[in-house]
Amino acid sequence: MESGSHAMNDLFSQLGLDSTDQAIEQFIATHKISPSLILADAPFWSQSQASFIKESIEQDADWCEIIDQLDSLLR
Repeated sequence: MESGSHAMNDLFSQLGLDSTDQAIEQFIATHKISPSLILADAPFWSQSQASFIKESIEQDADWCEIIDQLDSLLR
């Protein structure tokens, strides 16, 4: 079981995305979601990425804080 907090780079690695600072900035700049859309339902996630996000939130996992930060950045 993992403990502690995760960085945005860790989250992007977990999602199978390029986790460099530049790639993360580019992702955030090019992927925006409406305020009413649940993050896991965003159309740019693969099924496994969406499942990871949804399950992490539902289980209040260690990833929740950084997922919430990403959610805010994408709005």
